[in-house]
Amino acid sequence: MSYTKILVTGSTGVLGTAVRAISRDYPEMEFVFITSKECDITDALATLQTVRKHCPDAIFHLAAVSGGIGLSMKHQATMLRDNTLMALSILEAARRCNVKKTIMTLTTGMYPVNAALPLNEDNIHDGYPHDSNFGSSFAKRLIDPAIRAYREEFEINVVGLVPSGIFGENDNFNYDDAPMLPSLIRRFYESRNNNSDIVIWGDGKPLREYTYSRDLAKIYMWALENYNDAQVINIGTTEENSVADIAYMIADIMGISRRRIVFDATKPKGIFRKNTDNSRFMAISNFKYTPFLEGLEKTIRWFSDAYENRPETVRMYSKVKPK
Repeated sequence: MSYTKILVTGSTGVLGTAVRAISRDYPEMEFVFITSKECDITDALATLQTVRKHCPDAIFHLAAVSGGIGLSMKHQATMLRDNTLMALSILEAARRCNVKKTIMTLTTGMYPVNAALPLNEDNIHDGYPHDSNFGSSFAKRLIDPAIRAYREEFEINVVGLVPSGIFGENDNFNYDDAPMLPSLIRRFYESRNNNSDIVIWGDGKPLREYTYSRDLAKIYMWALENYNDAQVINIGTTEENSVADIAYMIADIMGISRRRIVFDATKPKGIFRKNTDNSRFMAISNFKYTPFLEGLEKTIRWFSDAYENRPETVRMYSKVKPK
């Protein structure tokens, strides 16, 4: 089935802007990028009216209330409420407007804290998520049974993709709720011309998977034409790098001495490892991921140019305002 008009929610986020960036490679398709200014997706009626107005063939639901651990711990109810309301609003609008296909976004953060590694889709509901983000985790987990329920009762084509850590151009670089990687990029950049220590919490040993945002945008386009199963699938890269190695890469790219990096082992270091099993996805796609270092270089190039020349385009201040 071919699709000619795609509505994209969360279009100012790191993944939404990546979809916008690659959309020029699909001239046969029309993309409608909406933000919270055009539509409050937690409002079911407003969402229905917006989808009716644009009449898309497909929806990429990328919008989410998300952020770093500090934001999650302070606003568990907001995370649970708003992410759940958005998911159900999109599914209801897709059903009532006869949208041909809807792609929902889950997250590897929803997996049980004690799940066996690598994280496999069969284990999503096998235990409690981490206490630091249980609100958003349960909201994202709900998408899995919601997909099954809407497919079985209403026979709509809805699928779920599970990215791991996302990074790239237009990421969240603010200090209030940025994830680890973009926060480090900003800290290193703003410290590049002095000689002070750059202190990083923990011992630097934990391992992390980060997938370049434009790779994920391409995967959503692949899934649009090629994936129609009720089974949600992990789509992130399995390349792992330690926090220390990531810090050293950032330092090397920016010309900062590695000797300035200090790891404070008295501070929390987070989960040691949370690697994912993407074998289901790879078996049917054989996707080629951008190596982490290459994606990191592109991201830092974008950040340094935007920071110096277009600061209004860099997300340096929190936009999350729980209501």
